[in-house]
Amino acid sequence: MLTWAFRFRLGQYVRTSLWILPVLGLAVGVLLGEIALTVDGVPAGWRYTAMTATGVLTAIVGAMVALLGFVVTIGVLVVQQATGTLSPRYMRLWYRNRLQKLVLATFAGTFSFAFTLLRRVEAETVPDLGVTVAGLAVAVSLVMLLVYLNRFTHDLRPVAIADQVRRTGLNVLATSLKRAGRAVLLQEHAHPPDSVPTQTVPCTGGGAVQGLDVAGLITTAVRCDCVLVVTHRVGDFVPPGAVLLEVHGTPRAPQESRRLAGLVALGAERTIEQDPAFALRILVDIAVRALSAAVNDPTSAVQVLNHIEAFLHAVGRSELHGRHVLGDERGAPRVVVAGRSWEEYLDLGVTEIREYGVGSLQVCRRLRAMLDGLLADVPQERRVAVRGQLALLDAAVEREFPDAVRRTLARTSDRQGIGGASSGGAW
Repeated sequence: MLTWAFRFRLGQYVRTSLWILPVLGLAVGVLLGEIALTVDGVPAGWRYTAMTATGVLTAIVGAMVALLGFVVTIGVLVVQQATGTLSPRYMRLWYRNRLQKLVLATFAGTFSFAFTLLRRVEAETVPDLGVTVAGLAVAVSLVMLLVYLNRFTHDLRPVAIADQVRRTGLNVLATSLKRAGRAVLLQEHAHPPDSVPTQTVPCTGGGAVQGLDVAGLITTAVRCDCVLVVTHRVGDFVPPGAVLLEVHGTPRAPQESRRLAGLVALGAERTIEQDPAFALRILVDIAVRALSAAVNDPTSAVQVLNHIEAFLHAVGRSELHGRHVLGDERGAPRVVVAGRSWEEYLDLGVTEIREYGVGSLQVCRRLRAMLDGLLADVPQERRVAVRGQLALLDAAVEREFPDAVRRTLARTSDRQGIGGASSGGAW
């Protein structure tokens, strides 16, 4: 029986794979080609000579191979730009681009369809309908290529990528641990029944925690009448031999460590499925790259800050817990999972940009405008952390700008960085 962790990783592999859908397109093309060879009886105007059909199908086969190579070349360019000027971690999302996979599958399917027909063209047997359909498939392929190029040229800008990452992260945030059907979020002060675990589950191979089977953990805890504590949060890297799960409860606690470990998916790197903070990590990475001496593009960093601000506003209005205590249907604590607090999200979204961008007036002004907006929007109990970040920004500006005039400019709130109205100014 496959473990949940294996199925989780398999699902991720399928979603990020660039070859599975094109291979299916090849198979569908062969199948449709065989069907087209059995269909006869087309209008006289759609009939072809054997020489014409061979020439058309040969041209289609060559064109599809060339287009496949062209799309692969574009993919290589994306990898180069993403790793050089954006963030290598963005590639985890780019691999999921459905349009790109669909384009590759269409090209591969058209190739296999035309090749299937080509091998059956004879002097007395010409697949007239198939040749016509192959021509239509080429037209569809060209339209899809134009759509793909249009999206490629527009969506590869840092601001477009930031918008995509933000929306993906907010979707994950909205469907986090509460999506587990049997999970009941209890009060944060609920504790496991025993202070000392009766059993620990070690991590065998090591890796980053990519996801948790919350429903499976609760079901196991109910069946064994125990409480399971996940010692690492989603996104943490767990070294081999470290404690992965703690079992608190009665002697009926589960003895199969391997089965319990199969409820926690580990992988080579973080993923975004159950980790909304990873989206914020990518946004910060893009902004920091823009602020590096090699790129020196503070305007792109300011544009990314727009999306970081939108993300933090959504997080600031969300119900967050430093620790999630999940219960069964009767309300008894069953699973304890580490979460992230508002302070941790805020530190992640602000700290590195402040450290690397304090020398830019534009970044300082936009960062202050973001913090001022959060200060007015988040609940009262979370404003202390925002004020702390404002104090750190003031101290950084004080160190960076000894000149009073420039220091005053750097302390001015400006939502455009430079050129926009301050928070208290008129438009």
